[in-house]
Amino acid sequence: MTAARPAADIEETSGTRYPPPHDAPCRARAWRALGDAFGLSQFGVNLVRLEPGVWSSQRHWHALEDEFVYVLEGAPTLATDAGEQVLGPGDCAGFAAGVKDGHVLKNLSDDTVLFLVVGSRIPEDHGEYSDIDMKFLPGRSGYAHKDGTPF
Repeated sequence: MTAARPAADIEETSGTRYPPPHDAPCRARAWRALGDAFGLSQFGVNLVRLEPGVWSSQRHWHALEDEFVYVLEGAPTLATDAGEQVLGPGDCAGFAAGVKDGHVLKNLSDDTVLFLVVGSRIPEDHGEYSDIDMKFLPGRSGYAHKDGTPF
């Protein structure tokens, strides 16, 4: 495996696995799994692209995994329990495992947003979505309502 390569040479994927109607704002999100391209297994690194109107995810928190974002281009809006904050190139944010303060990056601007997201890879991780009746199950095995009823 090559030790270095241009990120642009790594395949870009798009979409979401969220069930309807929760998939709508995230359908067009796109990312390059940079960590996967190098066989990394302890943490993930993704280069995420959001066109205008697209969200990175639904607002969520992780029980076991830390997550970190670094903005490269554009002006995404970070939404947390504290409210909304517009970020810019060079801004970063971190989200500690187990803190039940959901986060999401939304592209509410007219320009493309590009950011790096780095996170732990703990198979037992699970969490919830702060603004909707949905949680994600351990091992990224699917989604359920907060009462446990499957989608």
